[in-house]
Amino acid sequence: MKIIQLLPELNEGGVERGTMELSREFVKLGHESIVISNGGKLVSTIEKDGGKHIKFDVASKNILTAPWRIYKLRQLLKELKPDIIHARSRVPAWLTYFANKTLHIPFVTTVHGFNSVNFYSRIMTKGDAVIAVSQSIKEYMQTNYQTKSKKITVIPRGIDLKLFNPKNIDKKFILDFKKKYGLKDKFIISTVGRITQLKDIETFIQAVALVKQNVPNIKALIVGGVQKDKENYFESLKKLTKELGMENEVIFAGSQSNVAEIYTLSDVVVSASKKPESFGRSVAEAIAMNTPVVATNHGGVRDIIVTDENGYFFEVGDEKELANKIRLAKELSFNGYNYICKNFSLEQMVEKTLNVYEEIV
Repeated sequence: MKIIQLLPELNEGGVERGTMELSREFVKLGHESIVISNGGKLVSTIEKDGGKHIKFDVASKNILTAPWRIYKLRQLLKELKPDIIHARSRVPAWLTYFANKTLHIPFVTTVHGFNSVNFYSRIMTKGDAVIAVSQSIKEYMQTNYQTKSKKITVIPRGIDLKLFNPKNIDKKFILDFKKKYGLKDKFIISTVGRITQLKDIETFIQAVALVKQNVPNIKALIVGGVQKDKENYFESLKKLTKELGMENEVIFAGSQSNVAEIYTLSDVVVSASKKPESFGRSVAEAIAMNTPVVATNHGGVRDIIVTDENGYFFEVGDEKELANKIRLAKELSFNGYNYICKNFSLEQMVEKTLNVYEEIV
């Protein structure tokens, strides 16, 4: 098959990573993979893995330029003659929907998040087939858009089990990282992801301060980059850390590429997101590395965490409950790698996605 995936840009994020991984796996299986986006730092990876990237403005929300872009996209699709078009975000979906009106190429959409309920977001239900990344997303679509169940396929984001495999970790990185931040013989709690208000890192810091009362050798890792518009929030977190007397316990480690190793060296990973995660890839990745996770009790993470087995839930913003669940989680022991293999592997995501394509082709 000749498969086109469309998304706004190819920078960091779960949608981008999923697109990149699918493209790579499609090529391995003998399909022709084309990604259309406005560009970004992952373009080189798409091309290195055998896919083709076409730079096209499917990112701008400028309605005045939309007719011209729709016309140009229609001409591009005519030339490429794909078997499947797969839109992974709202602007690309709208442009594709109109460009494809007279072409009638099989059209798939993936709903990656709990988008605002409105006419603009409804486009994600207009595919010939619709993929939801979790059961929570499927229920959200059915409740708010009355999308028929038979049209929706739940396909969780697949975890790359070569990358997130306890046997494949970089032990030298772990030793060097622990030495750099003074983590030897420490109880390490981590939260991983871009630093934004939605991640509720202040509740994480407050909970760590509470756990410290019983676990004096605690260290908290906050791993993630800071965008320019989040610098004030970042400064407020550093101020909170100082007010709580936690400057020596809380480490802002910045963005890290060795995420699997971060999960491995952690005793507990926390996902304190205020907004429901559509799936919770970081939760699944941490569990694959046999590290328990404590997460807010909403969204797609409820499909992943099994209470008392590989983690716990807490209510949004409740630092006391989070602290208590961290104490419980540190006692858990389990084979998370096998659990993720059976339920959330990249191979399963690829196979199920291709099944959706084949059904509508």
